[in-house]
Amino acid sequence: MSRLLCLILLSLGLAQPALAEENGDRMSVYLTQKFGLAKEKAAKISDAVQSAASKYSLPPALLLAIISIESRFKEKAKGANGATGLMQVVPSAHRGLLRNVKDLTEPTANIEAGSAILYGYMRSANGDMNAALKSYGGSQAYAQKVSMRAGDFAGVATPQDTAKNPDGRTVSCDARTTDGCPASGNWSDAFTVPASSAGGAGPSRAVTSAALPTTSN
Repeated sequence: MSRLLCLILLSLGLAQPALAEENGDRMSVYLTQKFGLAKEKAAKISDAVQSAASKYSLPPALLLAIISIESRFKEKAKGANGATGLMQVVPSAHRGLLRNVKDLTEPTANIEAGSAILYGYMRSANGDMNAALKSYGGSQAYAQKVSMRAGDFAGVATPQDTAKNPDGRTVSCDARTTDGCPASGNWSDAFTVPASSAGGAGPSRAVTSAALPTTSN
């Protein structure tokens, strides 16, 4: 019995990297086709998104949605108040978090920082992603836009699981479908933003250091 358990655990361990690689390939191909990114750049952004999503327990589709809205995947993008890079991080609002970041236009560093900021907002809001997105972008309209845009990336950014139909055939499951699959796989149920809009004063994106996790960047 112990040998069988070891074999099962070993197979699961081997499957995890393979699944991550498959998801990364699907995501990078989509970014290349949809946004015209070079393959190398798309792969780097895909890897950074998956790493940050795993570290901060955020849906990859949500991070991709923010990047597409903030910079349309242009790592050198500049915005108001010095907002920089893919996730338009404002250096003056996060000096402590960014003290070891040499180049905020570098995709991995930018996505790590932006994800940490969003995670900090979510912790401050007791897990309320709607409130976190509102703080990140400065308005309820922004939160709603991100939530809607995330749906565009759900098919390429959500890990696929397998399930069996009643007849025993294996089927593929993802966040967009629930036929033959657990309903809990639908990530959008956990990140639905109310239709009402409260407006906002603009993207401050400031968060106290106490709300942020420890990060090396």
